[in-house]
Amino acid sequence: MKNLVLFLFLTGLFLGPGTNSAAARARAAKPAYCELTVYHFKTSRQEALLDSFLQRQYLPALHQAGIADVGVFKPVGNDTTADKRVYVLVPFAALKQWEKVAQETSSRAATAPGGYANAAYNNPAYTRMETILIKTFDEMTGLVPPKLEGPQSERVYELRSYEGASEKIFRNKVRMFNAGGEIKLFARLGFNGVFYGEVAFGSKMPNLMYMTSFNNMAAREAHWKTFGSDPEWKQLSGRPEYQNNVSHIDIVFLRPTAYSGL
Repeated sequence: MKNLVLFLFLTGLFLGPGTNSAAARARAAKPAYCELTVYHFKTSRQEALLDSFLQRQYLPALHQAGIADVGVFKPVGNDTTADKRVYVLVPFAALKQWEKVAQETSSRAATAPGGYANAAYNNPAYTRMETILIKTFDEMTGLVPPKLEGPQSERVYELRSYEGASEKIFRNKVRMFNAGGEIKLFARLGFNGVFYGEVAFGSKMPNLMYMTSFNNMAAREAHWKTFGSDPEWKQLSGRPEYQNNVSHIDIVFLRPTAYSGL
C-alpha cells in the first residue's frame, strides 16, 4: 500500500490540496528520473552475452526512442570478484516515457536474436537483474553528461548510496543536498556530477543515490581531499540540524565500457 501511494504521488495522480497552484504545476513540469539496472553475472560467457545485447540491441532501441545519454559501466576490479556486475544508467523525462520504453525494450529483449534472449534456463545470460528507479533532485533535474578529459579507460565514476535511519531523517539529508547547498558545493569543486536523486523504488529504502565522475583515480582522491577541507563543507556539515542523517553508505567505483554513452 505504501509503494502504491508513492507511485501515485510520483505520477501526479495524488497531488492533494494545492494541485492547481503555480508551485505544483512547476513541480509537475520538471520531474526527471533515472533507471539504474544492475546485471549480476559470473562467467566470461555471460559477460559477452550482456555486452553484445546492450551494445547491439538495447542501446540502439533506446537511441531510437530518443534517449541518447545512456551509461554502461563495470566496477573497478570486476574481473577478480565472484559477483561480477554491469550497471546501466538510463535517463527519462517522465514516468510515462519510462513505462513506454520499458515495455518496448522488454519485448525486444525477449524476442531478440542471439544468445541473450535464447539462453537456456540452466545456462542463463546473467544470474540476477535488479532495477532501481531514481527521482532526481530539484537542484539538479535530469542527467548531465560529464566533461572529462584523458583516456576513457582511466575514468572513474563514483556511485554513492546513502541510507537513512527513517523517512524523517532521510528527508533531512535530502534537504541538505538541495536547500543546504551540498549539490552546489560539489559543482563548485568540479566533481562532474552525473545525477543526484532519491530512490523511488529499490531494495534499500529510504535511500538517495548520486554519481560523480573524474578523469582518473588520482583526480578522485584530490577532489575529495579538497572537499573535506573546504570551509563551506565544514560549516554545512557542522550545522546541528544536519547531524546523524545518514545511517549507511555504499560506494562503488565504476569505469565506462567502450560503448557507454557517458
